[in-house]
Amino acid sequence: MTSPTPTSTPGSAQTNLLYTDLEDDLRGGVRGALEQRSPVAQVLARVEQGQPYDAQLWQTLAGEMGLAGIAIPEAFGGGGASLREAAVVLEELGRGVAPAPYLSSAVVATTALLRLRSVPAVAEALPRLASGAAIAVLAVPASTSPDGALPEVSLVDGRISGAVAGVADGLAATLLLVPTTDGLYLVDAAADGVSRTGVVSLDLTRPLADLRFHDVTGIRLASTVEGEAAVRAALTAGAALLASEQLGIAEWCLTTTVEYLKVRHQFARPVGSFQALKHRMADLWVEQTQVRAVARYAAACAATDDADLPVAASLAQAFCSPAAVHAAEECVQLHGGIGFTWEHPAHLFLKRAKADAIIFGTADRHRLRLAGLVNLPA
Repeated sequence: MTSPTPTSTPGSAQTNLLYTDLEDDLRGGVRGALEQRSPVAQVLARVEQGQPYDAQLWQTLAGEMGLAGIAIPEAFGGGGASLREAAVVLEELGRGVAPAPYLSSAVVATTALLRLRSVPAVAEALPRLASGAAIAVLAVPASTSPDGALPEVSLVDGRISGAVAGVADGLAATLLLVPTTDGLYLVDAAADGVSRTGVVSLDLTRPLADLRFHDVTGIRLASTVEGEAAVRAALTAGAALLASEQLGIAEWCLTTTVEYLKVRHQFARPVGSFQALKHRMADLWVEQTQVRAVARYAAACAATDDADLPVAASLAQAFCSPAAVHAAEECVQLHGGIGFTWEHPAHLFLKRAKADAIIFGTADRHRLRLAGLVNLPA
């Protein structure tokens, strides 16, 4: 699916945020697959049954559609596209609140591994990720920001020991990228000495897990300095593309709420005809268009490894996190009584939005980081 991604308009250095024909086709394919294989009603039923992950959905997305390797070069069995196309996939996954470890594996872990592609073990792992046969997860707490402290997992006599709490998609992983005191290591999630314990999390579609390592053997991928650089790059890409997922959440919430306000009647009129509700929907629409611009810019910077990526990523999380939560809160409230029930899927989007507001750092953390990046003293 190799295709040039236009990043600027002819004769201008300005980034082009418009969707390409390829991206529109990609969106249609992903949306169609989700509507057929994982409609929102089915996601709701799965989480109520205690089955957050949908292995069949992952096989469809990763194996049949090749989306897991969309940003992996063709030389490693991937699609040869970029994180800009991956961002479009994340928009649709957010819109469908899909229970799939796409962000963790296809974006975050893949970004770290691509920084180390010359390492033989990485060259062997990338085709497995591209085919969906393996799911890689970076073993850091989900709340770790790009400039945050990394967990201290020790290496003694060549063996890994330590614990990492609150790892997103840790239960789904088959490969773990573990930052240690001696560099970055690749660990088989099923290896002796690795234990994974699921923890109660707000977002039932992206569960967290506590990881423990006891005398575990792994493959050293990079030194401490190189490994940390790869991890920081991965967390930055994750923060940048998380905004696309938040855009999808906001889009579903706005669209669904508008449709409900058209059919719900009070006082013999559609409630959507009341001016106060019209204004609230208009405000959400304006906010959503701003979220789209911010998210698209962050994705474009991530795709080209632009020098402005750290600023774009922190700006995206500072703005898109509260906007997604706002859209989800309005969705719950404006659906009235049904919106507050467990039977309606609105709570799934509110929980995903609230959880996303913590992943890769809170909005306040990114505002603080942004101030330093653009030289605004406290």
